Amino acid sequence: MSLDAVLTRIDADLSAATDRLMELLRIPSISTDPAFKRDCDRAADWLVAELNRLGVATEKRATPGHPMVVGHAEGDGPHLLFYGHYDVQPVDPLSLWDRDPFDPELQDTRGGRVIRGRGASDDKGQLMTFVEACRAWKAVHGSLPCKLTFFLEGEEESGSPSLVPFMKAHADELSADIALICDTSMVSRGVPSIASQLRGMLKDEFTIIGPRIDLHSGHYGGPGLNPLREIARIVASFYDEETGRVAVEGFYEGVHEVPEEQLRQWQNCGFDEAEYLTSVGYSRPHGERAYSTLEQQWARPTLEVNGLWGGYNGAGSKTVIPSEAHCKITCRLVGDMDPDALRAKIRAHVEARLSTDAKLRWDKDLEGSPASVMNIDRPEFEAARRALTEEWNREAVFCGMGGSIPIAGYFKSILGLDAMLIGFANDDDAIHSPNEKYDLRSFHKGIRSWARILDALR
Repeated sequence: MSLDAVLTRIDADLSAATDRLMELLRIPSISTDPAFKRDCDRAADWLVAELNRLGVATEKRATPGHPMVVGHAEGDGPHLLFYGHYDVQPVDPLSLWDRDPFDPELQDTRGGRVIRGRGASDDKGQLMTFVEACRAWKAVHGSLPCKLTFFLEGEEESGSPSLVPFMKAHADELSADIALICDTSMVSRGVPSIASQLRGMLKDEFTIIGPRIDLHSGHYGGPGLNPLREIARIVASFYDEETGRVAVEGFYEGVHEVPEEQLRQWQNCGFDEAEYLTSVGYSRPHGERAYSTLEQQWARPTLEVNGLWGGYNGAGSKTVIPSEAHCKITCRLVGDMDPDALRAKIRAHVEARLSTDAKLRWDKDLEGSPASVMNIDRPEFEAARRALTEEWNREAVFCGMGGSIPIAGYFKSILGLDAMLIGFANDDDAIHSPNEKYDLRSFHKGIRSWARILDALR
């Protein structure tokens, strides 16, 4: 009965909750542009005030960049840490917006009512679903359901330069039993999702050097080693065209197969493969032949060539054999793949295939971070999945994510915390783009979902 009262309160308070979100959306907290530094401070102050109204002892903490918002509420039961971010992306190009990005409004669309404005989905609307669930709980019970720590940052959209130093300096204060992150999407519309694995990242860049200078192709065409031809041959050797697998020796060390139960959830999650592919001009998937499109996106590693260049690129023709050719690559990592070990394997693959007279230069070591794999055997994960299933009247799924969310990895590596990533955005929310929106249904049911999850975890 106590949960029913909280849900009833959420329904009755939806209009006021939406108004509060609109207030936060009106603050242009663009973290990457120094011109908006004062606005980032205002957004942090707004959240400090709101959380203090809920009885959460909250402070704005200075960093070399934009401030952190940290709040603590005492209580019985488990200790939960909630993370979100109050900063937003720039709005350029402004001409493509249908209205002022920081003058949000409710709009009726074919898909239902939406909250239109910068930050509506990423991440202010999502952040406020949790805050509003706590507000309703406090209104009904007079206290919050358990011990809570709020950790809200203002630099997520600009690379989070202050995040890791702050977490290391305040590790004891931020320690908890589990972290909650609301900065993700549902796997498909109306299908509640808990992200249980995020791919890691490895970046590298190399240059192949042939002749000392660019050469006249009439004088050296034939006997001269051409770095562009050399680099094309090496790049082609990265892949087995018959299977779609990466052909670098040892590349798949640390990769695990997806458990059958997770595959079952993925197969029934509403993912539209045809729409996913045709929306960008593909007729079929082009990865590993033995795996489904979702497995390729969420649970398999990749080696992608992101840039390949050299020689003359101006108008017309220039008959040269270039002195250098360049390649940028990235790898998405899964499971227990070690980015440092993988970097060594890729470099060894390239070096073993160099022709006589070809020289190789690697860039300084670039970014490398392992995948984040959550321990879904913990009872909190299944409890949250059941709570989401009850609210959405649709089986909630443990899903993967093709990209990376660094904060989840930092929680594990710095604080030793598993994290549950639960978000209610939709793929058409146009985050980072003009006319960003957040479905009012996502906002409403997101609040109700968090109330159910808090009840299940306490």
